[in-house]
Amino acid sequence: MSGGVLLDQALIALASAAGTAVAQAAGTDAWQGVRERVARVFGRDGTRPTAQTTALERLDRTEAELEPSGADTREPVRLVAASWQTRFRDLLEDLDGSERAHAADLLRELVAHAQQAGGGLSAEGEGIVIGGNADIRAENQAAAAVRMGDVSIGNPPVPGPD
Repeated sequence: MSGGVLLDQALIALASAAGTAVAQAAGTDAWQGVRERVARVFGRDGTRPTAQTTALERLDRTEAELEPSGADTREPVRLVAASWQTRFRDLLEDLDGSERAHAADLLRELVAHAQQAGGGLSAEGEGIVIGGNADIRAENQAAAAVRMGDVSIGNPPVPGPD
């Protein structure tokens, strides 16, 4: 603990969600919006310019750390998320009641922005995410497949003469 007050479970969960949002947004279309919101939280809406600059520098390092390398990125994303979760939690612990409430509101906005920009979808392991329709075809003697778990959507059509 960094010398502040103990946080309730809701604020701990919020810090966790915000850290995950930062890690998952890096390198995506949501990144700029998440970056701006994180800077607002740490800069306390512009009243702490040094803290805001430091947050922006850390975000730039975060983005660089998570640039696609062709390697498995799950562990780096997990580590970055944990790092940002700790930063958010420490910040919330160090703020007084009204500042903490305001920072929590900003973190909720950050998480909502990241979820909206990401469509609220995520995948783990070898999973893929499709945020709309998927049309998978195999033509000219090619094969196409998507591996899915147990999925049932409606009734299959009755086989016809074809």
